[in-house]
Amino acid sequence: MAETVALAGRGILILDPSSTLISGDAHLDEGIVLWPSIIIQNLGGRIDIGRGTELFSGTRIVAAGGAVTIGAETDIGEEGGFTIKAGSGDTIDIGDGARLLGGGSLSLTNRIGRGAQILGPIRCQNCTLGDGGTYRDPVPDQRGGVLKGSGAARHVEVPQGHVIQAFGLFTDAVMRRQSYFHPKG
Repeated sequence: MAETVALAGRGILILDPSSTLISGDAHLDEGIVLWPSIIIQNLGGRIDIGRGTELFSGTRIVAAGGAVTIGAETDIGEEGGFTIKAGSGDTIDIGDGARLLGGGSLSLTNRIGRGAQILGPIRCQNCTLGDGGTYRDPVPDQRGGVLKGSGAARHVEVPQGHVIQAFGLFTDAVMRRQSYFHPKG
């Protein structure tokens, strides 16, 4: 508990240190916000979390022999937490400005690009979402790749400016331009 509280001296905001578990060898940059009930657990792997990232309640990050790298200014776990687990030999890379919301999970090896989003309780395994602007970018087709809905996404690739919405298996769903969901007009 004392080690967790000491992180505040490094510019990390921990809203409830008594409900927050952080492995001592996880690397956290300054400006990170940790909501209550967060677990960051390094079990023989590597965890790096970039500056300004916000981890919401119910988020669990585990490196069980693998590596988890989270870029700067990401939002993870709003609307139901999120689980990120890299097993032995797995690598999970999450780019700057990504958003992972709504109770989903990443396991095995995944690359979630800069500005990419996972919106909903989606179990992602071996997925790649392309780099792009964040959800605030005024041009939807320039944003990072998006998965939204619920279900399982395995070996799915979504390039910049595209989205797959599904309720079940994402490999069976249609990929569309983001402007389909956010038309100008």
